[in-house]
Amino acid sequence: MTFRPNERVALFIDGANLYSASRNLGFDVDYRNMLEYFRRQANVIRAYYYSALLETEDYSPLKPLTDWLAYNGYSLVTKAAREYTDATGRRRVRGNMEVEIAVDMLDLAPHLDHAVLFSGDADFRRLVEAVQRRGVRVSVVSSIRTTPPMIADELRRQADHFLDLGEIGAEFTRRQTEPRPPRPIRPTGGEVLHENHDAA
Repeated sequence: MTFRPNERVALFIDGANLYSASRNLGFDVDYRNMLEYFRRQANVIRAYYYSALLETEDYSPLKPLTDWLAYNGYSLVTKAAREYTDATGRRRVRGNMEVEIAVDMLDLAPHLDHAVLFSGDADFRRLVEAVQRRGVRVSVVSSIRTTPPMIADELRRQADHFLDLGEIGAEFTRRQTEPRPPRPIRPTGGEVLHENHDAA
């Protein structure tokens, strides 16, 4: 069993990573049901959702989702994403939340028994190791069912538990969608890596 009764748990959700994994698996996340799913397993004391927001003309396409999360049990951590043009002339968006996740997880570690990280990024391996040294168990939520797998091998090996989103996702799927094929690069308009999240 991954969770122990009454242990203090916090969720650390890399929003862009979870969105990408769920879309590749063919479903949308129902964030209300997801929070309830983990609350049934343990004592969830915090649920952090991290997202870089691209502001365009005073509106972000993520705003409906982030507003809903902020009022429905999630602690929202955001920062402005930066749009830039790469060497090939394509428009790209950069908004890495790794530092914010690391700071919050290390800060909260003395008050936790178990941290749940929603990301497959290999850069989190050292963070997971550091939190484990403080006596906190760490589970990682991602997927090996996508092609290529969404989780790095080194992160999966470091975690105390690996939860495949493809297995537990049925507990909080909002609607079924077709798995997305790899997106083609737009030949002239430039590729924008930021996609709309649907509001919960």
